[in-house]
Amino acid sequence: MCGIVGLLLKKPALHGRLGALMTPMLIGMTDRGPDSAGVAIFGEPLTGDAHKVSLFWGEGQSHSEPDWKRLSQEFSAEFDGKHKIQTTGRHAVIHTLAAPADVRKWLADAAPEIYVLSVGRSIDLYKDTGAPADIVQRYKLNEVTGTHVVAHTRMATESAVTPAHAHPFTAGEDFCLVHNGSLSNPHLVRKKLEPMGIRFVTDNDTEAACRFFEWRMREGDDLTTAVKRGFEELDGFFTFLMGTDKELLIVRDAFACKPAVVAETEDYVAIASEFRSLAHLPGVRHAHVFEPRPTEIYSWKA
Repeated sequence: MCGIVGLLLKKPALHGRLGALMTPMLIGMTDRGPDSAGVAIFGEPLTGDAHKVSLFWGEGQSHSEPDWKRLSQEFSAEFDGKHKIQTTGRHAVIHTLAAPADVRKWLADAAPEIYVLSVGRSIDLYKDTGAPADIVQRYKLNEVTGTHVVAHTRMATESAVTPAHAHPFTAGEDFCLVHNGSLSNPHLVRKKLEPMGIRFVTDNDTEAACRFFEWRMREGDDLTTAVKRGFEELDGFFTFLMGTDKELLIVRDAFACKPAVVAETEDYVAIASEFRSLAHLPGVRHAHVFEPRPTEIYSWKA
């Protein structure tokens, strides 16, 4: 049992309130996921060749204290051009003109204690172990701004409780996925994708779905088409909530046994596993409230 949360703000005047509106939604899902939580924030994209790389210091067996100043100095020595690093505890976001693949390769050699959470022009990602309220406070997530957010609270059932195993999962650029449910064939999906050079970093079943959909989009599918292909490849129970820099999408499996509720007004689209996480939202009494139908794909443009 896990909790999913999504919020897309339709009006630019509301973008400064994204974190404040999302925080009660996330904390409201604590009972469904008390061991870890994560939030992917999508905002105004960087221009040109600039990218954002979200990082976590201390993945795996490393418990060293973050030394972001040293990392920034070494990063500057390795890569030409200006960069900016914003740090919050064990998380950091680097803005850089360096190619993301080069950054990943350098980090793997120079700073193996650091885990890359996400890459893109629009996405910032924070996830960690602990109660959702503590994670909100730790990384000041109630203060974030942006257009839309995809978030999750996790109750681990089939893999370890670590920041890497927490949701959202990411693949490629500006794409993330959260999942309530359990897949029965993630190893078959991995067996199909790994010979293509697609690398997995956890044994979590959700990562298989995330990397499958991103692979299909790299092959030319739009997200809706990729999800339709997923019905043929992914076996199990799921409510998937996905975000890109331009879109928020939710889909449930044919049995729809994992709950989800959507509330839509002129100002926002809000999604959660249970209505209690939507009840605080302004104007929700007048919203169009519904449960997504089995295998029907719902998407909204940012």
